[in-house]
Amino acid sequence: MENSSLFLSSSPNSLSLSPTKTTPAADCIRIGAPRTTTVLASSRVEFPSIRLHHSRSPLSPLCCTASEGILICAASESVKEEQEMALKDGQDDRIARISSAIRVIPNFPKPGILFQDITTLLLDTKAFKDTIDLFVERYKDKRISVVAGVEARGFIFGPPIALAIGAKFVPMRKPHKLPGEVISEEYSLEYGTDKIEMHVGAVEAGERALIIDDLIATGGTLCAAIRLLERVGVDVVECACVIELPELKGRARLGGKPLFVLVDAAA
Repeated sequence: MENSSLFLSSSPNSLSLSPTKTTPAADCIRIGAPRTTTVLASSRVEFPSIRLHHSRSPLSPLCCTASEGILICAASESVKEEQEMALKDGQDDRIARISSAIRVIPNFPKPGILFQDITTLLLDTKAFKDTIDLFVERYKDKRISVVAGVEARGFIFGPPIALAIGAKFVPMRKPHKLPGEVISEEYSLEYGTDKIEMHVGAVEAGERALIIDDLIATGGTLCAAIRLLERVGVDVVECACVIELPELKGRARLGGKPLFVLVDAAA
């Protein structure tokens, strides 16, 4: 005898079922997304975590209940928000436009280096606007009050993002560039050390900050920026970069701090 079953189709934030017939199978199977499949009705259907390109954290699993041929899925608002953000990150054609607008220059500033040149991105008004828009869409509802830009190219992307989400912009500069009293944080280079500084009083304890730069390579500068802000009681929500050089493993140096990147580039 054939078992009564349900036909499951999925969309970014909804699931629907319709009656169908199928051969006997296990009561509950794990479903990958996004695809369409059939499952037998059961009391619980568990969906695995979904990891999409450009999204650091996998989405939380959804547990659904089946009753009288209807599948009811209850997802929290935070899960729905993560889904929307991850789907935008992984499927947005703006990413390809941004990537193609970045010029790669070999052997600069020294032999063996592939330099990721964002000046060509800035010349492309559509790609530049797409870049800012993607960051704004991600952070506009995150209650961020500080956008901290890392010298120097973080100064290009940080201010328009800060204005759009209603946050202040705080420049994080190299030594001896800021005129007022500063607080500084040292970090290691391949040979020697360097410092990053910001003005005393630029941020307040309890504020929520986004750190922005154009590129993450070894992660030393971003790591120093995180430590500097956290020393004065600021909650660093996330770091964001246009480009990541994944082979240099800078992400691993951030101590588990979330990192959002638009474009992966070969080191």
